[in-house]
Amino acid sequence: MGTDEKDKLFKDLYDAIVIADTDKALSAARKLVYDFHVDVQELMNRALLPAMKHVGELYERGEYFIADMAMSADTFNAIMKEIIEPILGSNKETSGSSKRIVAVFGTVQGDIHELGKNLAKAYFMANGIDVVDLGVDVPAEKFVEAVKQYNAVIVGASALMTTTREEQKAVIEALRKAGLRDKVIFIAGGAPVTDEWVKEIEADVNGSDMFKAFEKVKELLRARGYATS
Repeated sequence: MGTDEKDKLFKDLYDAIVIADTDKALSAARKLVYDFHVDVQELMNRALLPAMKHVGELYERGEYFIADMAMSADTFNAIMKEIIEPILGSNKETSGSSKRIVAVFGTVQGDIHELGKNLAKAYFMANGIDVVDLGVDVPAEKFVEAVKQYNAVIVGASALMTTTREEQKAVIEALRKAGLRDKVIFIAGGAPVTDEWVKEIEADVNGSDMFKAFEKVKELLRARGYATS
């Protein structure tokens, strides 16, 4: 098994996600993980995330419709559930006594879009963060309950529309009323989120760019005394 075969499998995986060929994607991912011993981060960074980014670009150019994006997302999610999440769970069980960092992610009330949330979830998990996914159309109170239940230190509230973006403010207010706001790093995620909006609602991180958001979160975690890779 050589480098050429490995590179071809990465290309096959990338292409299969873009065209939503779930069987081919799973086959390529399994071979990369179990035959070539590729770790989760490399799998994410070389194939899964770039493929989904390309799908988003195709949609923006009018070459893909919402149904096309949804099918690619289903392929992506199948790889997450069948291959990546079991590996991450196994790694967690053998990771020793290091303090785990828990994040609570959800799409705000009134909004059912979850592609961005799911991509962020995958990226944070691949980088060692435990993510509790609350799903979509999540009321502010449910975010508060989850922070209490899981002792979360990160909250990611996603909104794809400017109308539902207002609910991010409601989540922050609910956390504040519960005395939890200062205990968490709040990420306001989604396409309509701007730096001005983040400042206005007193969030901590602009999550419109997942990669920049994660780097900012790491910086804030280190400032709070958490060890991050």
